[in-house]
Amino acid sequence: MWEMAFMQRAWLAGLMMALICPLIGSFLVLRRQSLIGDGLGHIAFAGVAAGALWGFSPVLSAAAACVAGALGIERVRFLLKDKGDMVLAIFFYAGMGLAVILASMNRDGGFNLSSILFGSLVMVGRTDLWIVGALGLAVFAFVVLYYRPLQFITYDENGAAVAGLPVARLNFLLALLTALTVALSMRIVGLLLVSAMMVIPVAAALQTARSFAGTILLAMFYGVVSVAAGLTVSFYANLAPGGTIVLTATALFLLSLLLHRKPAGHEHQYHEECAECCQQGHVEDCGHIHHAHEEYRHGNR
Repeated sequence: MWEMAFMQRAWLAGLMMALICPLIGSFLVLRRQSLIGDGLGHIAFAGVAAGALWGFSPVLSAAAACVAGALGIERVRFLLKDKGDMVLAIFFYAGMGLAVILASMNRDGGFNLSSILFGSLVMVGRTDLWIVGALGLAVFAFVVLYYRPLQFITYDENGAAVAGLPVARLNFLLALLTALTVALSMRIVGLLLVSAMMVIPVAAALQTARSFAGTILLAMFYGVVSVAAGLTVSFYANLAPGGTIVLTATALFLLSLLLHRKPAGHEHQYHEECAECCQQGHVEDCGHIHHAHEEYRHGNR
C-alpha cells in the first residue's frame, strides 16, 4: 500500500482532513450547529451545478456559494438567536432546491455527481495537497490566536459580547473557515464525508473528555484513527474509502458511548459544582461548561 504514489497522497490528504475537520467541528457541535456542514454541502452542490451550467470552475463556484451561504446563515442566526436549528434547516433545503433547479437546466451534464458527494481520495493530486495544507495552516492559526475568546463564545455568546469580545468578527471568521473547509475538501473527501468528519469524532470525544481543550484534542485523535483504519480496510478489502472512514468513525463513537457511560448521579454532581452556570440556563453539558469557564478565568488572571 505504501509503495503506491496515489495511496501516499491519499494518506496525506486524509490525515490533514482528519485534523482540520474535528478542529472546526468542535466549535460547531458545542454550539449546537452540527448540521451546518450538511447545509453548506448542499449549498456547495448548488455552486458546482451553477459552475457547470455557466462554465466556471466547480471548486471556485462551490467556494463562492459556500462563503455566501455561511455568511447568510450567520446573519440570519444573529437575527433569530433562539431559532438556530430552524435557520440551518431553511438554508439546507434552499441549497438543495437550488441545486436541483440548476442541475435540471444543464442539458449537457458537466459534473460527476458521485465524485462531488463522495470524493475520490485515490485521485488526489499534488495541487490538492497544497490547497488542503494551506487551509489547515489557516484553521490552526485562527484557533491558536483566538482560542480563549472562541472558548468563551462557544458556551456563552451573550456573556462574551457583554465582556467586550469581538463576537461578530469571530463568528464571521469561523463561518468563513467552515465554508472553505467544506468547499475545498469537496474534491478530496466529498461533501458527505467532510460534514461527517466535522461531527462524529467530536461526538465520540464528548463521551470521555472533561475539558474544552481535551474535547478538541481527543476529537482530532479519533479523526486520525478513523482515517488510518478506514483507508487500510478500504485498500485491502477493495471498499470505498469515504464510506469506510465514516463507518469507522461511527464505530468509535458507539464504542466510546458504551465504554464510558456516566454513572448515576454524575450529572447531578456537575450541576452542584457549576451552580452559577446552571442559573444562567446552561443545564446541558454542565461539566464541560464548568471546565470552560474555569479555564477561561484562569487564562485571563
